Amino acid sequence: MTFIVAELGINHNGSLELAKKLIEAAKWAGADAVKFQKRTVLIVYAGQLDQPRESPWGTTLGAQKYGLEFNRHQWDQIAIHCESIGMPWFASAWDIPALEFLRKYECPYNKIASAMVTNLKFVRAVASEGKPMFMSTAMCTMDQIWQAVSSSNSPHAPVTLMHCVGTYPCPEADLNLSCIKTLQEEFETPIGYSGHEASVSPSVMAVVLGAVAVERHITLDRSMYGSDQAASLEPHGFKSLVDQIRKIPAILGDGIKRITEGEKAVAKKLRYWEAK
Repeated sequence: MTFIVAELGINHNGSLELAKKLIEAAKWAGADAVKFQKRTVLIVYAGQLDQPRESPWGTTLGAQKYGLEFNRHQWDQIAIHCESIGMPWFASAWDIPALEFLRKYECPYNKIASAMVTNLKFVRAVASEGKPMFMSTAMCTMDQIWQAVSSSNSPHAPVTLMHCVGTYPCPEADLNLSCIKTLQEEFETPIGYSGHEASVSPSVMAVVLGAVAVERHITLDRSMYGSDQAASLEPHGFKSLVDQIRKIPAILGDGIKRITEGEKAVAKKLRYWEAK
């Protein structure tokens, strides 16, 4: 069965209550897990914090980035809430201290964001935890993906590569879903899809092409503040995605050509010459 991840990312806008509502929406929609993002602002945005940036938290990039980060107490509450409703959760760390911060929660999976794939020291640190991990491949050459996969090569930390295009939202003409087949032929790892398009159908098509996992951003309202909101699905859209993906195995069938019981009845009516 396709593993479906509801990417909350930073769509919670630093609000614990909004995060809880998003977790509940993902549960209602049928997602298998929810995912957040965790950054150590001083590391990830070193030297950029004073840059101008208008946001609900102030006029600098630093004010915005700090406004989007949860503190320890809020992360504790997220963990408690997810456990209370039976929703597995994990997060993509963007630096090693953030990775270490998340260890307390013993999340079942790790995620390497596309931006971090070329940081091989970080990739090795993630792999050293021995958890199954998802690795997005946006903005990466095939050589860069090979280097990352080789750096994370561990039987205790299996990798699922996620075909991905790093624009938000991504025009459908740029999705290049045929790369799923390319990655399947190139790597001996499961291949999934992390989509940033505004619609549902490409993610369904990705599963038909063989994606074993799908990650999509979820939001309560695509018009909310935030760089990922426009590339997200609202709850009913996310539920539609899950429902369509869950039907795919039955629709594809087993490939054996046969006459169904329903067809036999139709054949008796239409193949009139066989009755003579």
